Amino acid sequence: MDKVFVQGLEVLTTIGVYEWEKGIRQKIRFDLEMGFDNRPAADGDDIRLALDYAALAQKVSDYAEQNHVELVETMAEHIARLILAEFPVLSVRVRLTKPGAVANAAGVGVEIERFARGNDAS
Repeated sequence: MDKVFVQGLEVLTTIGVYEWEKGIRQKIRFDLEMGFDNRPAADGDDIRLALDYAALAQKVSDYAEQNHVELVETMAEHIARLILAEFPVLSVRVRLTKPGAVANAAGVGVEIERFARGNDAS
């Protein structure tokens, strides 16, 4: 399966379980990978048949900036559902990193993979 990716998408949002986190905005970073058949776009050199990763990145940024959750797990699930619902992808892998959340670590986070209906890998 072909993959289209957006790497290192940084967004400021309110995320965290501690009271002090609920009053500040923190940076989170998304690495997104979508299963998408690139052949039609490539065969015709036609951008209209390609996955619009600029629009996808904007949707993810807007959602993360406007919706506040406590857990990175929750945000990752919401983003996966958003992408599967609004873009013609077969699958999505969301890696969400929260930089600086743990001392002596560059970042912590989660990585999930979800599939469009009828494309479940199980």
